[in-house]
Amino acid sequence: MKSLVIKWQRLITEGDTCPRCKDTEGGLAKALVLLRRSLTPLGIKVILEKDGLSLKQFKKKPTASNSIQFNGTPLEELLKAETGQSQCCGACGDEECRTLELKGSSYEAIPANIIVRAGLIAAARIL
Repeated sequence: MKSLVIKWQRLITEGDTCPRCKDTEGGLAKALVLLRRSLTPLGIKVILEKDGLSLKQFKKKPTASNSIQFNGTPLEELLKAETGQSQCCGACGDEECRTLELKGSSYEAIPANIIVRAGLIAAARIL
């Protein structure tokens, strides 16, 4: 069976993360159900890997937080989107967190439908 590895990386401070990363995690959970339902019959196993960034790592590169890759390819590349930044919350300090800029819209948290779209594009590359 072939694999689609979805790697999600986010800031973890004192065992918690910011609200937008929590919302992205909810989107990932919904997307995983849909992607597994769609791709398992095609012989593709969907695997989620979660990585945490320390506050020190986050401060060096804030846009590394709340990033999603599909078999090593960033979601933005698959969807021809851009990475942006905006002010977030106390967990992030003074740093601006990652946003997704796609077709004139800006997303602080990445919704399930966008994750599914990127996953299907990545799966097509596997097939």
